Amino acid sequence: MTAPLQALFGSAAFSSGPFDPTSRYNGIPLATRQTPSGPIVYVTRRFLPAYAGPAALQTHTVVQGERLDTIAARYLGDPTQFWRVCDANDTLRPADLSAAPGTALNIPVARGIVGAQSA
Repeated sequence: MTAPLQALFGSAAFSSGPFDPTSRYNGIPLATRQTPSGPIVYVTRRFLPAYAGPAALQTHTVVQGERLDTIAARYLGDPTQFWRVCDANDTLRPADLSAAPGTALNIPVARGIVGAQSA
């Protein structure tokens, strides 16, 4: 990262964090590593939340050519929330979830996401 960007990450501009409130990284602490060329600011490790159980989920069956962002848009009202579907299915690789038609996906219930709808 460049020095101005490092300064921005360390500034008060990000007092609530540098990430959008709907980001998977929102609320994760930043850390700083000192290097000979200066400090490097980075996001600490993100752990997947514990599986909430089937009571809080919907199910979706993947069809040929479907993408995880379009699935997230349909159920959660926001294609950038694909990571919530990943979390609900205990995976870190989004492409794995929509690779095989007929795969049943757990869809988390949309809470607090504007425009969320159920299908």
